This record gives sequence, structure tokens and C-alpha cells, in this order.
Amino acid sequence: MSSIEEQEYWVPEHVLEYLRSLGFVLPIEAMEGYIRTWHAWMSATGDFYDYRDTDGFGRIYEVHRRSIHPAMRVCQEWGSLLLNDKTQVVCEGQACTEWLSEFFTKTGFMPQAQNTVVRAFGMGTGAWALWVDADARKVRIRHYDARMVIPLTWDEEGVSECAFVTRAFYRGKAFDQLQMHLRGGLGMKASPSTPSHGNAGSASPSEPSPSHGNAGTYRIITVLFDEDGNIVEPVGVCAEYDTGSAFPTFSIVKPAVDNTRVDMSPYGQSVFADAVDAIQAVDVAFDALINEVDVSKMRIFLSDVLFDKETSGTGKKVTIPFGKNDCTVFRKVMSTEDMIQDFAPALRTSSQSEAFRIALQMLGDLCGFGISYFDLDESRGYVKTATEVSSDNSALMRNIARHEHALEVSLANISHAVLHCARTFGESLPDEGNVAVTFDDSIITDTAAEKRLAMEEVGVTLHPYEYRMRFYGEDEATARRRAEGLGAPGGSDKIA
Repeated sequence: MSSIEEQEYWVPEHVLEYLRSLGFVLPIEAMEGYIRTWHAWMSATGDFYDYRDTDGFGRIYEVHRRSIHPAMRVCQEWGSLLLNDKTQVVCEGQACTEWLSEFFTKTGFMPQAQNTVVRAFGMGTGAWALWVDADARKVRIRHYDARMVIPLTWDEEGVSECAFVTRAFYRGKAFDQLQMHLRGGLGMKASPSTPSHGNAGSASPSEPSPSHGNAGTYRIITVLFDEDGNIVEPVGVCAEYDTGSAFPTFSIVKPAVDNTRVDMSPYGQSVFADAVDAIQAVDVAFDALINEVDVSKMRIFLSDVLFDKETSGTGKKVTIPFGKNDCTVFRKVMSTEDMIQDFAPALRTSSQSEAFRIALQMLGDLCGFGISYFDLDESRGYVKTATEVSSDNSALMRNIARHEHALEVSLANISHAVLHCARTFGESLPDEGNVAVTFDDSIITDTAAEKRLAMEEVGVTLHPYEYRMRFYGEDEATARRRAEGLGAPGGSDKIA
């Protein structure tokens, strides 16, 4: 195992064994191999990048293949296209919209959420989950990737109960922290054969059962393990906390890609799962291109007479080396003719650049960007930007819409949970009603031009308050009031 792999965090076996002892079926066991593989491609590690070769004399030597990290580039592009700090979560109640905006800004949620999306698109799954400090009366959102997420109850509607495993530190000591978000807590689990432990017959989390009171609300159960796998109970850590929320206190993040690796798994599939050959082609072409430049450096051959000599400890005359030690200067033995001779091999970078370009195009097409997204700009010689290729890229636009729809559900779910916990801690917030997400598509569309066109329609086919609702994420009452303040009485004239 390499030093990089040793530093990676994966759910330890004693945590998995603890969950099995509670009767849970663990879907991560079937998916972990795929998740490890996708993670390795994201970090450009593994046998493809570091391998051994044998020369003509039978000597074995280590080889490192250069990489532009195409798998990570794919994930980062999707993260930047789908989510940024201009993304707005909009509630029916304007007060909730404004509170959420302030909360996300104060906690730095969106930048971290973008990283969650990047890793979710790479490893197939990510998650946001509530973290509650009952003493301080505050709630935060924690971010997890597929290595740390273990769904416990799921069906075709989604995951309704989930566990998250991370490394926690208490007074300088490292612990494995397991947090289970369970509806009703462990007390509702009748036996290891209870259907809600698996994906069969699990209940929908959308509505609590009125006959059970708080039994239908979500509870966060925390268990800590030391390095030997023993359960410990540090002071100040709440073993079980009842959030009182009927909404799930976590939200799964997945790309809109069907999981074709494991049937009926609650985990998603990497966005580049079917493009591994294209990833290899990109790095093979890139490595060959750099090797071509490296081996085509000019070589200088110098006659023996140009080298100084000195006497070694044994009394033998030896040549004094000089110049750079990178195989560019060679000595012509027993030669006095053509004392200085240069040799410059012909470069084949044009044909190799074309192969690199084709590999990039195939990578973009297989990962949902369209064939022209990852393309070389002939004037600058590197990859084009999104705005240069999106105007005529229908495949990209369709896939963005699919991924945004899935991401909107995840953001809305965690927003419902945050707002509920905020009310329990004393925030005077009305019911948020329906929650929607306004994505910032300025990267791929000309938002300014869209606003100008809409402004021209104000007073003709569009009311001023409708303009504000569309572009500022305000509810109708707030939009009408603010439109009046801008000199549009009743919201029926133009915006000043």
C-alpha cells in the first residue's frame, strides 16, 4: 500500500461490524471496490500511473506516467457549472429565504457544497448532514463523500436513514465517529430482520406518523470508537439527540447517472465511470507529447580533446565531467575530427497534439459535456472555456438541466431540515412552504442579456414584481412591495 493510500480515510472494519451487530444491511460492501477505483482515478494514482517495466537486459525499473488529472478535471467542471456562491435557495416565505442566505454566507456553505458536488460526481455519492450543538443552540451542515456515507434505509424513492463515519479528535486523540440519522432512533428497530434495515419495505420520510408522537422524528445517534475499536464516551458528546424534525436531517447528493454497477444500490455512479478508457487515452497522449519534447532535446557530441582530465586516487587519468547532467552532452571516444557536433531530432508534436485533442473530445462527450467542450483552442493551444462552447452545445445544456434537477432536491431537503432546527433554537421563522433553487447559469448563458430582454418586456407582458421574482428570488408580496418602492405603484408600471 502506498503512502498516499495509507493517508486516505475509509470506514474501518470495527465500525462496519458494529452496524452489522445492529442488524443493518450495508450497501457499501458491494460498492466500496468501485468507489476506491473512482477515487484512484480522481487522484491519478494506481498501476496505470506508477508501474514497473523491464529493459532489454532484464532490469526492472519504475515508471511514472504524467497526468493532467482528467478525471478530477471532469468533476471540477461539473462542480463549477452547477453550483457557486450565486446559487440561491428560495422559499415561499421571504423571511426564510433571507435567513437561509445569511446562514449559507456565514457558514461558508456554498464553497464547501461545491467541493461536495465535485467529489459526489467523482465517486458517485456525497451527502450533507446536520450537526447540532445543543448547548450552544446552533446548527451546522457537515459535508461527506462516498467513502464516509453508509445508507441504512432506502427504497426507490431515495435514502430515508443514513450513517456517516469520519475521523474526530478529542484532546489530541483520534477517534472514529459514527453518526446515525434514524427516524425514531434505534428504539424503533424491532429485530435484525426489520424491513427498514434494508431497501425492502422502508417507510417514506416525508410524513411522520401522528400516532407515535416524537417516534417519527429524526434522531442523531453518535458513537465514538478508539483506535482499537472499543466504544468510548467522551464528556460533552450527546449519545442521542432528538431533532424533532419530520424531514430527513441529511441529504444525499448524486449525479443524474444511473448506477449500472450494482442493481438497486442507494449509491450513485461516477460521472466518468463509463469514460475510463478515454481518461487513459488523454493521459497516454499527454505523456507521449511531453516525452516527445523531452527526448527530442538537442544533443552535443564533444571530442575527447575538449575534456580535461585529472588523476584519480589510483593514479589513473579520468575525465572531469562538466555541464548539465541531463544527457545532453556526450563524449566521442578517441575522436579528433568534428570536435563539436550537434544533433536535434525532428519533433512530431503536431500529430501527437491531434491525438491529444481527439482524446479530450471523447472524454468530454462520454462525461456529458458534448464533443466540443474539452477542445484545444488553436490560438492559445489549450482547452477552451465553457462559454466558448456552450452556445451550440445542446448535449451540455440537456445534461446540466438533468443534474440541476437532482441537485435542487438535495439542496431543498437540507434547507428544510436546517430551518426546522433553527426554529427549535428560537429563530422566529414562518413556515418556509415550497423550497426551490435558482441556479446561476451565467457561466453557460448570457444572464445580463437575458435580464435586458426581460426588462424590455416590463410593462408590456411582464409586471415589475414578476421581474424581481424571476431574477432576485423574492416571493410575490416582497417583490410587489419593493417594486412600489422603486416607483412602480402596485407593481404595474416600469421599474425605475
